[in-house]
Amino acid sequence: MQPGMADRAWGIAELKLSEVLPRRWRHVQAVAARADRVASILAESNDRELLVSAAVLHDIGYAPSIAKTGFHPLDGARWLRDVEFDDRVAGLVAHHTNAVVEAELRGLDRELSGEFDREESQVADLLWYCDLTTGPDGQEFTVGERLAEIRERYEPGSVVAEFIDRSAGEFFEVVKRVEDEFSPT
Repeated sequence: MQPGMADRAWGIAELKLSEVLPRRWRHVQAVAARADRVASILAESNDRELLVSAAVLHDIGYAPSIAKTGFHPLDGARWLRDVEFDDRVAGLVAHHTNAVVEAELRGLDRELSGEFDREESQVADLLWYCDLTTGPDGQEFTVGERLAEIRERYEPGSVVAEFIDRSAGEFFEVVKRVEDEFSPT
């Protein structure tokens, strides 16, 4: 793990998101704050820093200067790899919140899975949990409220709406698993 990785992540995310995408930046800050709160349940201090770093960078691919394909998990992970950020963080960003399903709908699943390993771990579950229970302005949501909010923003039949429909069951499972196993606050 890179020394000072979480501090570097915060600096990058603020630089790339705060002015051009202030609403996205509010969401990211709240996801990262929640990750910081729940990170204490992880046994390894390296995993705690990894979780917070991935949380603050999970939507970095939305930044106009980074977006290339229009699929933020892949764009963000590629950019992180290019700036030699930690490989595990790049993989967590690439695969956060079941991104492989949306990648498939966009015809980018081979690139996503071929370039970045999907980590199945407590860290990955906690990252999904933090993202799925945080609204677009940083408010705390249940996973049901979060999915309803996303559906309101996208037309039925759109790629994102289809992704949400296909992934909802897994989203609820991950959130329940986290809440049952770890009882985060």
